[in-house]
Amino acid sequence: MPLDPVVATYLDHAASTPMRPEAVEAMVPFLAVHHGNPSGSHAAARHARRAIDDARDAVAALVGCRPGEVVFTSGGTEADVTALTGAAALRPGPVAVSSIEHAAVLDTARGLAAQGGAVVELPVDARGQVDLDALPADAAVVSVGLANNEVGTIHRLEAVAARCPDAVLHTDAVQAAAWLDLPALAAPAHLVALSAHKLGGPKGVGALVVRDGTAVAALLTGGGQERGRRSGTQNVAGIVAFGVAARLAVEERAAKADRVTGLRDRLAVGLRAAIADVVETVVGPGGDRAHVLPGHLHLCLPGTAADEVLFLLDQEGIAATAASSCASGATSPSHVLAALGVSDEVARGSLRLTLGWSTTDADVDRALDVIPLVVAKAVA
Repeated sequence: MPLDPVVATYLDHAASTPMRPEAVEAMVPFLAVHHGNPSGSHAAARHARRAIDDARDAVAALVGCRPGEVVFTSGGTEADVTALTGAAALRPGPVAVSSIEHAAVLDTARGLAAQGGAVVELPVDARGQVDLDALPADAAVVSVGLANNEVGTIHRLEAVAARCPDAVLHTDAVQAAAWLDLPALAAPAHLVALSAHKLGGPKGVGALVVRDGTAVAALLTGGGQERGRRSGTQNVAGIVAFGVAARLAVEERAAKADRVTGLRDRLAVGLRAAIADVVETVVGPGGDRAHVLPGHLHLCLPGTAADEVLFLLDQEGIAATAASSCASGATSPSHVLAALGVSDEVARGSLRLTLGWSTTDADVDRALDVIPLVVAKAVA
């Protein structure tokens, strides 16, 4: 099988981060040596079960919850879908979601509406903040992401919870987990979705935190795993690696956030100076990025087309994207930009640059050298 092409500068961490070497090392024995099914009773099964328990402890520490509240899933999408459908199934009343949610949330909410449910899509302002006045007082389930996957806007969940104290609050914390203090910032949420590959773990594994006392109907039934909340044989190797990545995220979060914020700001300031008429999405003229995740830089490049810019960057060995990697590869203007009030003409030239744990000063230097030249070529 051919290897991936060499990418000299990887600026698409919001789509997927490179795996942490420590997570790879922890995963390999459960792929090659340890074969036990954790649902069994023999020694090999018990070994697998203990490994899952250790990982559950690490993910619980990441979120600030009890280990028994962690439900392992196949990823963030399954966690989001389970949270919305499972909570709405047991509670009559409107479901409210922000209009800039990940497609796993929005499409699920729209599916509930198609089945006759009352669904409200909450508007946001130009900075990506939810209009709390639009929240229905009788909302049964509310979903607001802790941080947006496309533009990086951070939301204050305590304000959402205060507005609808009787609602079940779900948050997609997939993008936030690598950067933010989840024990503090995700505390108001009853349901928290996570994905391993956004913080240095493998693809195909995630978790839904279900706080004690929150009833959620299971999406997958049949085997009774995860205390009956998610049936199916657990992905032991993936869960073990997820646990290692979660532990490293907790240990390194503050230092990593400070370092990457500095790199992101240098990249943002440099590109704003080098590219005429560039617009930094959700950030005003003064460059205040306190409400944006450390690794996110979203730009709109007037007079360009995103697909052309991305093609030219790819030719130069720079990996970036125009919008969410979950938008079927499309480079058409996203629902997030539309909700922010960005015109279709400006949104055509969107560019999402996302940094992560492996980003270096050299990556930023190269991006500052190459991106302005690519944009000038695309405009010409």
